Amino acid sequence: MRLSREFQLVAACCRRPADAEAGARIRALAEGADWPRTARIARRHRVEGLVRDGLRRAGVAAPEPEGAQLSRAAERITIQNLTLAGESLRLKRAFEAAGVDLLFVKGLTLAQRAWGSIAFKMGWDIDVLVAPDAVEEAARLLEQAGYVLKIPEGAAARERLAFWHRHWKESVWIAPSGIVVELHTALADNEALLRGVGLGSPRQDVAIAGAGALPTLALEPLFSYLAVHGASSAWFRLKWIADVAALIAPLSEPEIERLYRAAAAVGAGRAAAVALLLCGRLFGTPLSAALLAELMRDRVVRTLLRVSLRKLAGRAEQRELGETRLGTLSIHLLQLGLGRGIGYKLGELRRQLVSPYDRLAVPLPRALAFLYPAVFVLRRLRIAR
Repeated sequence: MRLSREFQLVAACCRRPADAEAGARIRALAEGADWPRTARIARRHRVEGLVRDGLRRAGVAAPEPEGAQLSRAAERITIQNLTLAGESLRLKRAFEAAGVDLLFVKGLTLAQRAWGSIAFKMGWDIDVLVAPDAVEEAARLLEQAGYVLKIPEGAAARERLAFWHRHWKESVWIAPSGIVVELHTALADNEALLRGVGLGSPRQDVAIAGAGALPTLALEPLFSYLAVHGASSAWFRLKWIADVAALIAPLSEPEIERLYRAAAAVGAGRAAAVALLLCGRLFGTPLSAALLAELMRDRVVRTLLRVSLRKLAGRAEQRELGETRLGTLSIHLLQLGLGRGIGYKLGELRRQLVSPYDRLAVPLPRALAFLYPAVFVLRRLRIAR
């Protein structure tokens, strides 16, 4: 698939290491670039801060008004991330005081690990992971901190929050300030994709803005999680794969292969394969010839790679997913290919045909739970009318 000069320029600004070779590539691509298109691509993929930093490092001044747009966006990102840093540390102290174990995933800890700073990577929420049996205490702590439950919504949603989390990996909370917290009790929609990855995984503490440290996953489980997170959405935002490429940029080919093997061992092999192939295509991540050949032998991986590139670039490079012809349909189909075997595919299809909102609206006894796919269809038909 051919990538536009402007998409390549945006990707080049996100490349690590930000060395002389990267600067030369940025300068070469910037010559003759369509700057309004470049700015739109950066905004669509939420990498405006990284693009502004990449251009600055390369000594390239974007023309007006695009240069001013990128500068304003970069300033907003820095301010927002400093706000999120203060709030994350506040929540960490509250949870620790209550004896509730938690991990911060993605967000600021990933920004610091991948980019060496929280100043450039766009963030708008705080993702925390707690144990399923701690969800009620976590909800109470969020309410004490001023947060209100946003998803699930409805009169009975708060009372049935534990039920919701038994069937859905996250709930969404919002503070009066507008800060959003996603409270996770699992890291993947389908538990087969990240077997055993969670609170019990190896972890690391990441220092944030010189004000304290936040706990997150260690490198191996973090890579597996990021691969599944991105692949589950067909990598339709460049910032997701840029994070992965920046995170593994300091690693050697054997170290990168070890990450892939570790991901395959927990069920994330195909997701990790697509991640590494995209990193190689977009950011020049080095893969050994043997590993590259192994990844490309899987026909499903090749299909997932093609779909992901179409969702990232080409006609989709400036458009949000909902504005494209198939919208999220192809992503739902792609998710069926992330795991191996008919058992995984049947389980994934069943998961996609059972909405947690249906379970809240139409509570059925466990013996009749097999009827939820029919409930899903009937409720959508009623909504459509």
